[in-house]
Amino acid sequence: MAHYRQVGEVPPKRHTQFRNAEGHLYYEELMGEEGFSSDSALLYHRGVPSAIVDAQVWELPDQTRTPNHPLKPRHLKLHTLFPHAGADAVTERRLVLGNNDVRIGYVVTGVEPSPYYRNAIGDECVYVEAGSGRVETVFGVLSYRQGDYVLIPRATTHRWVPAEPSRLYPIEANSHIAPPKRYLSRYGQLLEHAPYCERDLHGPTEPFLVQAGDQQSDVEVLVKHRTSAGIVGTRMTYATHPFDVVGWDGCLYPYTFNIDDYMPITGKIHQPPPVHQVFEGWNFVICNFLPRKVDYHPLAVPVPYYHSNVDSDEVMFYVGGDYEARKGSGINIGSISLHPGGHAHGPQPAAIEASLGAEYFDESAVMVDTFAPLDLGEAGLAAEDPAYAWTWAGRGPEGDNPAVFSNS
Repeated sequence: MAHYRQVGEVPPKRHTQFRNAEGHLYYEELMGEEGFSSDSALLYHRGVPSAIVDAQVWELPDQTRTPNHPLKPRHLKLHTLFPHAGADAVTERRLVLGNNDVRIGYVVTGVEPSPYYRNAIGDECVYVEAGSGRVETVFGVLSYRQGDYVLIPRATTHRWVPAEPSRLYPIEANSHIAPPKRYLSRYGQLLEHAPYCERDLHGPTEPFLVQAGDQQSDVEVLVKHRTSAGIVGTRMTYATHPFDVVGWDGCLYPYTFNIDDYMPITGKIHQPPPVHQVFEGWNFVICNFLPRKVDYHPLAVPVPYYHSNVDSDEVMFYVGGDYEARKGSGINIGSISLHPGGHAHGPQPAAIEASLGAEYFDESAVMVDTFAPLDLGEAGLAAEDPAYAWTWAGRGPEGDNPAVFSNS
């Protein structure tokens, strides 16, 4: 994130002595991407940020992945995964879909704070389907609400503190997540044709320091990281509290962006998904489909044409409104559709005629397109509607009418 920000106290020159009123030196930490060659931030700690006193194994939730084989489109009902709110935002996330570039999860929290947590594998982009609260971080506090994307850079220590039960849709990368390059100037400013700007990005505004009487030492942080054996977890115990940063500055920090602040791009005929893009990571993109005026050519067909995902798998998470192209498929709010590469997909047949003459679509969805095939996680298998693949034909392998059992 190339938008410079300064929060709290910092010295006039970087990498120089910086002391408190009693003369004690603050400890400077450079948090940077790509080995000192990309965006970074300088944080000033009261304690030594590398002082650990213990490290133990953290057993991660089930990370098993099952290939989408035999190949078929899938409908996953995420709202069936957590019948009751109350899960932990970090330790009880369930894996829905994933590959070696990105993992998509789901969790419905209670109101208890999560453990302190750090993802050392890649950035996280967490979409807030419902709920509100705050995310406490070493950079400061972010408030979140329904419709927010919460962008958390790799290796940022943080915890979730819900004010109410929250439905969270974490997108965990093996890379960094940023605005699409085509929206940015060569110096990193969002350009005039971009569907959002820096005013829409909300980062921390002041430090978040532990107060006297709070736990000051032996603080456990759950760290998700990589080994030659794959993704693993470690419980690191720190001698001083991670939230001891008196100030920082730079271009790397967590922020929120609300989906309502995205300005949809429309056209005379149907616009392809890239016009709805909001972020990108390595081998995947994130798009918004939002309430908008639709195509105004007199012969326009507002719903999408059938298309083959030659290079990608397409994941749509339906979060609001009434999605026109999926009428009759059983998909509702809280559904995911997975349309894999190698299979042509598009609207349900009856939706095409029904859309003609429409001037406005009231629909909201978050899309992730990946350029490597997605496997199903344990939660994806548990949430599947097995009838969805046959809804375009009107019958399945046993001759069943899918409409009988796919609209629940």
